[in-house]
Amino acid sequence: MSGTALSKKDLQRIFEKLDKNGDGLVSLEELNCLLDGIGVQFSLQELEPLVGKPCLNMHEFLSFCDSISNHSVNGDIIEEEEDDDDDDNDDDEEDDLAKAFEVFDLNGDGFISCEELESVLGRLGLWDANSGKDCRSMICFYDTNFDGMVDFQEFKTMMLHNISS
Repeated sequence: MSGTALSKKDLQRIFEKLDKNGDGLVSLEELNCLLDGIGVQFSLQELEPLVGKPCLNMHEFLSFCDSISNHSVNGDIIEEEEDDDDDDNDDDEEDDLAKAFEVFDLNGDGFISCEELESVLGRLGLWDANSGKDCRSMICFYDTNFDGMVDFQEFKTMMLHNISS
């Protein structure tokens, strides 16, 4: 994984935070808490076919995350979508990117600021203010117009670059 993609270490930290009861398994309910926290709404009935079982151990969780990161942006999570023509897949991809952008654009102004990025990463358990990391450097890497924020086009470029890498 490259760029802003989640590393195995990040996913392990997420797994540990999701496993609230410490049993070494992430239940659908625990996974759904994460999804709700980032604004993705699924019922447990919708989530179970995607996950394939009621609980995931660490290895299964990593495989599940890998499969979503490899397929969700291409619209391949739901098999019926594979039969759509290319224009529909492009529209679906654009819609998915817009929804992902909205998760980070907390104030709805059309830009992702350093503070918004830190806030969302913090809610996901991926940001520790004491770690010494700086969101400004993450934003600057894709901020092509040098306004100190990431707009939708820059976000889209970043996401498509990371998918193809």
